[in-house]
Amino acid sequence: MTLPYASGYHAPVMVRECMDLLQPERGGTFLDGTLGGGGHSEALLERGPSAILYGVDRDPDALAEAGTRLARFGERFRPVKANFADALETAGIADGTLDGVLLDLGISSHQVDVDARGFTFRPGAPLDMRMGQGTADEPTAADLLNEMDEAELANVFYRYGEERRSRKLARVVAEMRDAEPFETSDQLQRAIDRALGARTEIADRARIFQALRIAVNGEIEALERALERFRDALAPGGVFAVMSYHSLEDRLVKNAFRDWSLECVCPPGLPVCRCRGRALGTTLTRKPVSASDEEVAANPRARSARLRGWRAA
Repeated sequence: MTLPYASGYHAPVMVRECMDLLQPERGGTFLDGTLGGGGHSEALLERGPSAILYGVDRDPDALAEAGTRLARFGERFRPVKANFADALETAGIADGTLDGVLLDLGISSHQVDVDARGFTFRPGAPLDMRMGQGTADEPTAADLLNEMDEAELANVFYRYGEERRSRKLARVVAEMRDAEPFETSDQLQRAIDRALGARTEIADRARIFQALRIAVNGEIEALERALERFRDALAPGGVFAVMSYHSLEDRLVKNAFRDWSLECVCPPGLPVCRCRGRALGTTLTRKPVSASDEEVAANPRARSARLRGWRAA
């Protein structure tokens, strides 16, 4: 299978499915809150010849790559350097003005493939993981490993990595950093070997590294802040599409879309409805949409993607 809109920078996931939800051919103003290499944005601007798109990313590499790729669309493409949770304020977008919002909560292939970015557990990679290539006052993954207390580290590994032996791993990290501060992926790999065993599966190692990345970038907190903001920014009939790769993210999105689609969210047993008393919109995906077998075979990183959509009333 040839992956549509793939580039050497990144292969976007479920492009057709995202466009089918957003329907950019309707025209209007859209926001891609996780621009990456610009693949989804290029598809949207091509499918919607009169659409305007705000492309948001905090990674300067992504903005540079997408800016070159999307230059042919002129002023229809409007780049915004920001965390997606702050995108509306940064771009000056008012409530009720967007016809569609897309969030692809994964990381780009470029971020994983460039060892210096520190997202990989290949040997010798720095423990960085900052999506925005942050300044000195923004903590890296190494900073968290070296400075968090054991309880905080265990919570990161358990909550974000779903690691049952999180306390043991946190204890080993604390013991190792007393002898030598964490700097590279090799050291975290050795901690995993000591705590969980040298035969620990690659998928389990990936979850632990992912947990650190989520903590470094405040990804869950950003999503929690952003969901209602983007909902309120939608015009009537506007669509909110979110693609997640982690169970916590997907649960937040599923619960939000479900609650917004209910007429009443009062506690059970309350004799009189005291909430808004109306549905704010409609969930478009009864179950999350997954990538096809053909796409997963061509791009294994699509395997864990879950896409959900919601339309404002």
